[in-house]
Formats: sequence, structure tokens, C-alpha cells
Amino acid sequence: MDLTFLKTTTISLLSSVPLTVSLVAISLACGLVLAIILTTARMLGPAPIVWFVKSYIFVFRGTPLLVQIFLIYYGLGQFEAVRGSVFWVVLREPFWCASLALMLNTAAYTTEIIRGGIQAVPSGQIEAARACGMSNLTLVRRILAPIALRQALPIYGSEVILMIKATSLASVITILEVTGVAHKIISASYRPVEVFMCAGAIYLSLNFLVTRAVSAFEKKLNKHLSHT
Repeated sequence: MDLTFLKTTTISLLSSVPLTVSLVAISLACGLVLAIILTTARMLGPAPIVWFVKSYIFVFRGTPLLVQIFLIYYGLGQFEAVRGSVFWVVLREPFWCASLALMLNTAAYTTEIIRGGIQAVPSGQIEAARACGMSNLTLVRRILAPIALRQALPIYGSEVILMIKATSLASVITILEVTGVAHKIISASYRPVEVFMCAGAIYLSLNFLVTRAVSAFEKKLNKHLSHT
């Protein structure tokens, strides 16, 4: 094992971590906002809107993320209307195409996670809150949202980990995130085992940090249960 090569490779791969983190952060933040909108439409909207949201979720959960990235990166540019629009400034960039694909994909999964969390709230607690005279806004803020968040957080933590790993697919459209830089080093050194060992260790470290952060947040949310 060439320790000098491993050290040099790790340093090179670490330089691409900010790009990976940017992809994850933008995708998760925008995907979460979109998921909240879709969940509201899914649970409270009229039948056509509910049908649209169900179709959206089915399509994005039923097709590979890699296909979605290819369709957005190579597909949208085929349309003259897209190339002539103001959106082309963004959509011609690989980074934003990957971010868009990741965002749309995670929004589909997160919508179902949030819906599951809301539906897990015991109906008795909602009825008790209404019996106490709580308004809808107060009920959501003090009963529905806290309980749904506690129910959904462990599953959403898994979704965050999946998104970190999914960023490796962005390398297929020339983005030099961790996996992209790994491929570049391999093409010059022909040492795939050592390079992918270093890349895997970096992904593992990122996911370890996410796991600890989610666990700490979960512990904080359930702090009142530790006294029972």
C-alpha cells in the first residue's frame, strides 16, 4: 500500500467536497420546500391536483435518478423554446442540471415522508386540540408539526444520506465532485482500488456526520420522553 499516493489522493478528493456539499445542500433545501407544497396539495387539494402530485411522485420514484439527470442535461437543450428562454442561462450548466434533477427526485420521496409523518399523528390528539378550542394554525404549530417532525425525522435522515451518495451520479455530466475527481485521478494513475477506497472513506465520513447530527436533533426533539 502506497501511503504517499493515498495521502495525495485524499487531499485531491477533499478539495471537491465543497462542490458535493453544495449539490446536497441546494437539492435538499429546494426539494424540502417543494415537498411541503406538494404534500399540502396532495392532502388538501382538489382531485386534479391530487392526481398530478401522485403522478409526479410515481414518475420520479419509479425511474432511475441517472435517467432523470440525462433527460434534464441532454433532453431540455433539444427544445428551441428552452434554449431561447431565460432559464437557459441556468439549464446549460451541468451543476444546475444536476441540482435540478436531485431536487425533483428528493422532493418526490420527501413528499411521501412528510405525508407519512402527518398521518402518523394520533387522531385523538387532534380531536383533543380542537376540543380545547385551538385554531387550525395553533393546532398545526403546537400539535401536528412537532409530532409529525418526530415521526418523519429518522426516515428523512436516511433520505439525506441517500442524496449524499446520489451526488456521485453527477460525475457523468462532467461535474468534478468527489467521484468525478476520483475518475480523473484514476485515468492518470490507473489505480482504481486505492482511489475508490479514499472516495468511499470521504462519503462514509460525510454520512457519519449527518447520522450524528440527525441523532442529536432527534434526541433534542424527544428530550421530554427521557423523563418518563
